[in-house]
Amino acid sequence: MAFIRKFETASGATGVQVCWKQNGEVVKIVHVGSANSEVALEKLLKKAQKILDDGKRPLFDLAEFDRKK
Repeated sequence: MAFIRKFETASGATGVQVCWKQNGEVVKIVHVGSANSEVALEKLLKKAQKILDDGKRPLFDLAEFDRKK
């Protein structure tokens, strides 16, 4: 299972990480970055979501449906 984690850094910024859990234990963490503004935080959250989405396989191969026509 993978998820996005937001946390407060020692400097007061908001950090963003992508974490992977296996058997209830965090096995991998990718630090995406730290933000000091809402705009920067939104950019980091989008980047983190892209990291999550890149690791997913599509449920259906839509190209296969197009070939059957």
